[in-house]
Amino acid sequence: MPTLLAESIGPITPTEQDTAIAKESSRKLSRLLGSAPEFHVQPMETGESGETIVLPGSAVRLLVEILTQMAQGNAVTLIPIHAELTTQQAADLLNVSRPFLVKLLEEGKIPFRKVGKHRRVRFSDVLAFKERTDAERRAALERLVAEGQELGMGY
Repeated sequence: MPTLLAESIGPITPTEQDTAIAKESSRKLSRLLGSAPEFHVQPMETGESGETIVLPGSAVRLLVEILTQMAQGNAVTLIPIHAELTTQQAADLLNVSRPFLVKLLEEGKIPFRKVGKHRRVRFSDVLAFKERTDAERRAALERLVAEGQELGMGY
């Protein structure tokens, strides 16, 4: 799922070299997760050790996830939870058409506000909708499986 750091920065699509580096880096970093609440990183600048940077453990977990996605060749961007999205951006996140998303907005299934004649949707509201619909799908699937087992359909 593409996410946005800022409206001016689009998705970062990894090259083959980026993918190889990300695969190795994510593997090494993931082994360190949970071992400390913070990480001290010392970048190497042209062979000389640079200034030590302290990173919170949560930022390193996020970095591992970014690297993992890049290692799989996926484009990656970030969206702050409080960000407002256009209807097209929200539709892209939900993997639906923009007209379908607008219908969801007008039906009150996802909150939005209008800026002039344009609709804006909070990222957190899009995520909440996605989580609700995913939970509904899982529950429906579980009911179907249970019914199939009850009827001895061999599922």
